[in-house]
Amino acid sequence: MLNRLEMLRIFVAAAEARSFKDAAARLGISPQAVTRAVQDLEAVQGELLFHRNTRGIQITTYGEHLAVQARDSVQRVDVLFQPASDAEPSLVEGVVRLTAPVALGRLLIVPVLKALGRQHPQLRFDVQFSDTHADVVDDRIDIGVRFGSMRDSRYVARRVAPQPFRTVGTPELIALYGKPKSIEQLHELPTTSLRDHSTGKAWPWYFASGQHISPLNPRFLSSDSEAEFDAILAGLGFGQLPGFMADEHIAAGRLVPVLQKHQPDPWDIYIYRPQRGPVPARIRLVFDELVTALSR
Repeated sequence: MLNRLEMLRIFVAAAEARSFKDAAARLGISPQAVTRAVQDLEAVQGELLFHRNTRGIQITTYGEHLAVQARDSVQRVDVLFQPASDAEPSLVEGVVRLTAPVALGRLLIVPVLKALGRQHPQLRFDVQFSDTHADVVDDRIDIGVRFGSMRDSRYVARRVAPQPFRTVGTPELIALYGKPKSIEQLHELPTTSLRDHSTGKAWPWYFASGQHISPLNPRFLSSDSEAEFDAILAGLGFGQLPGFMADEHIAAGRLVPVLQKHQPDPWDIYIYRPQRGPVPARIRLVFDELVTALSR
């Protein structure tokens, strides 16, 4: 019996040809070798793959379904033995499934995907933006982006950039209430908070030396990070934001940092993917582009 990969390769050729003879000519083997390979595969599958008669062959319904799977499997194996210099970037195609926090995804990930989509018209994206951590392995996600440490051995993770957290308020808010002089004073001031979907509670604010608090009576509480961001910009309360959201507005004078001596150590942004089998070209391309873009 032929090895299983060669058996599948011959079967795929037969499924795409008008006859076993045509498939044999395409592969440079004898028609008898094609017949034997198909018979061996039928024996392994326990199903008829082709109807044969004097006029030719006709693939069965089961054979059609198997041919789709076999073609994809053979192509994946062939890619492993293709020199990198032979790869054609313009031929990258298929769907890439991603997950990321909402604001980070929309501000930093979407521009990268737009650029890749223009360069590779056959590339498709299935995007899940959520402030709740997704289980990339269980949810069949190809690439994830997240804040915080990555210690799960199921993932291949790249640390791309440290991200500071800023406690901020608008100049108008500070004119009304003044700047907080201590972390505890935040409980007495109007604040905003982001609700954790998984617990229903507000995410804590983090400060230096491992300190953290959850404002007791936030003036604005939301499960949407961008809605909270809009509330902070509107002056509804003091809030805590990652640098990629806050820094542009601090530079423009729309937000003012407070409690700077209590600013926590930066959190790292990680891009990660599951450790499962060969990495298709489309996933490697998107992963590498995200690493490059976010590292900047």
